[in-house]
Amino acid sequence: MESLNGRTAIVTGGASGIGRGIARVLGREGAAVIVADVDGASGERTTRELRGDGVQAEAIELDVADRAAVDRAIDGVAAEHGRIDVMCANAGVFPPARVEEIDDAGWDAVLGVNVRGAVNCVQAAVRHMRPAGYGRVVLTSSITGPMTGYPGWSQYAASKAAMIGFMRTAAIEVARDGITINAVLPGNIRTGAAHGPGEEYLQQMAAAVPVGYLGAPEDVGWAVRFLVSPEARYVTGHTLVADGGQLLPESSDVLREIAALDR
Repeated sequence: MESLNGRTAIVTGGASGIGRGIARVLGREGAAVIVADVDGASGERTTRELRGDGVQAEAIELDVADRAAVDRAIDGVAAEHGRIDVMCANAGVFPPARVEEIDDAGWDAVLGVNVRGAVNCVQAAVRHMRPAGYGRVVLTSSITGPMTGYPGWSQYAASKAAMIGFMRTAAIEVARDGITINAVLPGNIRTGAAHGPGEEYLQQMAAAVPVGYLGAPEDVGWAVRFLVSPEARYVTGHTLVADGGQLLPESSDVLREIAALDR
C-alpha cells in the first residue's frame, strides 16, 4: 500500500486501548497523528511514546460529545497542518447496565459519546475533506450491537449499531467528493479496559476465539490502515470485522472441536 507520508490523521480516543493501537500503526506508516482524547494527560503520554518511535505526533484534549469543542479542535488541526486526510472516530464509553438498570443519565452519556461524538467528528472532518476532494473516515464500532448481543451491554450495543446506520448513509452523501466512510468492528481485544476481570477471564475469552488468542489493539489498527489507504478508494459504506473468527462458530461445540485438533 502507498505510504501515509504527508497525510494527517486524527484518532479520537487515541490515548489508550484500540485508539492507541490505531495511532501507532498509522504513525509508523508515515502519517502525522493527532491523538485526541478526553484524558489530556494520557494523550500526552501516548504522544511521547509515539515520538520516541519516530512518529510525528501531537496531543489535543477533546470531549467528542461537545460539538463546539470538536469544531474548534478540527479547525485548529486543519489550520496547522493545512489538511485533514484521515478521521478515525474511535472514542467510546461502555458502562455495563442490564436492561432494568438503564437510566436517562447513563443512556445519554453512552449515546452522547459513542453516537453524537462520532457524528460531530465526521461532520467537522468532512467540512475540510470536501474542498480537498479526498478523505478517509473510519468509525470504531463493535461486533456487539451490529452483529451480536451480550448481556449487560444493551445500551452500548444500541450505540454501536446506530453508528453503522449513520456511517452507511453518510458514505452515500460524500461518495462523489473523494471521501470514503467505513467502520471497523472489533471482537475481543486485549486492552487495558479488558484487563479488569483478571487473567483467568481473559484466557476464557481467548478460548472463545478460533485463532486461540485475543487480538491486540494494533490488529484493529492494521484493519484501519487498509481502510484509510488511497488504494481503498472503492470501499465505502462497509464494515470490516477484526475478531479472529469470533463470529464463525455456530456453537461452543465447534470450539471444542478446534481445541481437539490441537492435541
